[in-house]
Amino acid sequence: MFRVSAVALLLLAACDGSQPLIKHKTKEPGPFPAADRPIANIVSPRWSNEETRDRLGEAGRVMDLADIRKGMTVADLGAGEGYYTIRLAARVGENGRVLAEDVVPAVHEALAERVARERLDNVSVRLGMPADPRLPDNSFDRIFMVHMYHEIEQPYEFLWRMRPSLRRDGLVVVVDADRPTEQHGTPPRLLRCEFAAVGYAQVGFRELRSAGGYLATFRAAGRRPDPAEIVACRMK
Repeated sequence: MFRVSAVALLLLAACDGSQPLIKHKTKEPGPFPAADRPIANIVSPRWSNEETRDRLGEAGRVMDLADIRKGMTVADLGAGEGYYTIRLAARVGENGRVLAEDVVPAVHEALAERVARERLDNVSVRLGMPADPRLPDNSFDRIFMVHMYHEIEQPYEFLWRMRPSLRRDGLVVVVDADRPTEQHGTPPRLLRCEFAAVGYAQVGFRELRSAGGYLATFRAAGRRPDPAEIVACRMK
């Protein structure tokens, strides 16, 4: 009797509405269109050495154009060895935050060690995913993508998942070279088209020789399209 009663009590407890009897899996969005262009291989966490970049005034110029200020929250995607991470941390100050992210585990670990060694208390380091930066919603004033956009395997899914993380007046800051993607660059027209396909509007563009090409900025515009509505850009 005791065993039967115990089973009955468990069944009743499961039916009292406190726990669902059937758990439904959340449907993943997609599928997303594939990029109709070559994807560059990730060949190095370093675009150029830091001393050379500083002599050219790269980071300072880019941060000025991106209007990086004290107290901002910034994501540095494809952070590599942390060239921008370190300089962004100094620019946003102790009341600001920098999230540095890379998809290569060894690079992520090396960057985490550098951040700890240099005692950057306003920086956190995260391992990202190739198609999903896994950024928290409504969190960032700026998202930096420096010399890495051409390496994103699934750009439409990546940009779609990234979009909700921007704050109302947040900007995506892209620095890249004006050359084909297989040559580790992104033609500006292609960049603008791919961002527009996922619901971003370009709001700024500057040639930037000190950074190896150009700087483009984008803002979320209108609604985020359903994945089935996204049409891949075709560059002739």
